[in-house]
Amino acid sequence: MKRLLAGALAAVSLGTLAGCGSDAPATMMGKDEITVGVRTDLPGIGFRPTPSTFDGFDVDVARYIAGKIGVTPRFVPILAADREKVLVNGTADMVLATFSISQDRKSRVLFAGPYHLSYQDILVRADETRIKNVRDLAGRKICEVKGSNAGQRVVEERNVAAQLVPLPDYGTCMQRLKSGDVDAITTNDVILAGLAARDGSGLHLVNAQFNEQRSGVGLRHGDVEGCEAVNRAITDMYQDGTAKKLLKKWFGSTDLNLSAIAVPQFEGCS
Repeated sequence: MKRLLAGALAAVSLGTLAGCGSDAPATMMGKDEITVGVRTDLPGIGFRPTPSTFDGFDVDVARYIAGKIGVTPRFVPILAADREKVLVNGTADMVLATFSISQDRKSRVLFAGPYHLSYQDILVRADETRIKNVRDLAGRKICEVKGSNAGQRVVEERNVAAQLVPLPDYGTCMQRLKSGDVDAITTNDVILAGLAARDGSGLHLVNAQFNEQRSGVGLRHGDVEGCEAVNRAITDMYQDGTAKKLLKKWFGSTDLNLSAIAVPQFEGCS
């Protein structure tokens, strides 16, 4: 009797799971307007010059993609820590927010692209001469922004015993760096280049270039149709010269290396 009851309960559970799994996930394709989550704390990438406008490289890329797939983008500000959440809960259809592709994240959201390849780098004060590469961060205090894994990658992947200082955002990191409370900020080189250019106080990249960063377009898990359309748009963006133009528009005046701009190898949409 117990075995029969257990079998019946298992059948009900499997049937329930099968029913849930059979519901096809919503796609953004076919909509007139899509909601796009972008950062607003990263000069040159995603920021808000006025309360009603959004600007930056990621914002321009989103506009280009939306135009290619025939939808109107409606931008909403998000924090780094919320990039997955807004896709999972349906608040956003698409996220462009220096969202680095990782196996862990791919278990929860779908990535199109990447639309840009960059590297992790290190931002230091103008008078700092001792930090030249990632190994020089040993024993140093480095900023760890909530929602970013850049500092952890230094400690865990590179096995460098840096001291992580948790801070809420890059604005606070910049203040702490200039005051000497932290020794360096490490994350995507495009983020650091934008911060340094906006600040104008002489902060500079050391051009260490480690840990390739693959910035992807975040989509709801299962939106294969949308992913394939975004990948086609990204390919066009590189082939028609728009990607090069946008990178030079936002980072041409910084010390970011823009000598090699090529179509990134896509992750695939399955």
